[in-house]
Amino acid sequence: MLTIAGKTFSKEDLSAFTNFSIFNEYDQSALLFCKNWLSRQKTFLMHTSGSTGTPKPILLQRKHMLASIQMTRKAFALQAGQTSLVCLNVQYIAGMMMLARGLEIGLEMTVIAPDRLPLAHFSETTAFDFLSFVPLQIQETLEKTPEKIPILNQAKSIIIGGAVVSTALEEKLQTIQTPVFHTYGMTETVSHIALRRLNGLAKSDSFTVLEGVSIELDERNCLVIASPTAEGRIITNDVIELSDKGTFRWLGRFDNVINSGGVKVHAEKVEQALENFFQTMGLENRFFIIGLPDEIMGQHVALVIETTLRFEIEKIREYGLGAGLSKYELPKELAYSEKFAETATGKVDKKESLNKLKR
Repeated sequence: MLTIAGKTFSKEDLSAFTNFSIFNEYDQSALLFCKNWLSRQKTFLMHTSGSTGTPKPILLQRKHMLASIQMTRKAFALQAGQTSLVCLNVQYIAGMMMLARGLEIGLEMTVIAPDRLPLAHFSETTAFDFLSFVPLQIQETLEKTPEKIPILNQAKSIIIGGAVVSTALEEKLQTIQTPVFHTYGMTETVSHIALRRLNGLAKSDSFTVLEGVSIELDERNCLVIASPTAEGRIITNDVIELSDKGTFRWLGRFDNVINSGGVKVHAEKVEQALENFFQTMGLENRFFIIGLPDEIMGQHVALVIETTLRFEIEKIREYGLGAGLSKYELPKELAYSEKFAETATGKVDKKESLNKLKR
């Protein structure tokens, strides 16, 4: 069963449906995917989110999507008749796979357009067994609609993906009773191929691959994936620390490495250190680290903040030193943006945001 825009459809209804014009464009795209999936369409054209580069088209094979569904079904013990909320953009891999899982497993799905406060549409007594969010959605839910937390606590599993989960958000998730997992995956792997627990006694800073997935390192210390969800090996730009038990810690993006005077600086390491500074100061501004041209050093570290205020760089540098950053890792420049640009999936679009900088 699928409920969308107040109307409920059975699989038979979806297969026979033709009156798309009575729905808005977004709902039409969800219904059309469902119809195509139920017609056993063999391939689906998707686009990457564009958060790490220019969006590119990828033709997904139904057999790989089915493999992904079975991996997720087993990992979370999903069963026919359970309920799920689809509040991720169905035109991208995460939302589309929520639909495919629901149709294939027999979940009772409720579909809404992407929203920063997805649970605001439901009463506190609403129950969903399986929930999937991007970090921004669950962070905004916890901060702005705390009365909806009972919905989270009634779920059996919650997954969060599409972006880094901040230390501050991870701390807030400790109040949630339901097991919450951070997912690792991409369009090329047909959504997630690894999970890490974010809350409770089983919380971890390492991802564990799903059954059937194998991983290794390349010469750059980047993750290489072999999965039933893809043909051949997928070579990523994700720098990781690999254990001998099939688990790994994500360290950052190879293409985010800043070369400052010959020293390689991982932007994500600096972001994590400064995140604690912002948290200590009671600030919730979004920010990111970027390498900007430097006549002497080649590149220097710059901190880009979403704000209309101005910060003292010396205070930030002083905190960074205390947090164990080297002099090369400390921001040498602050830049400001009143509002970060975002991709269609809600991630910060760094490239577009840089075009709006005030320095």
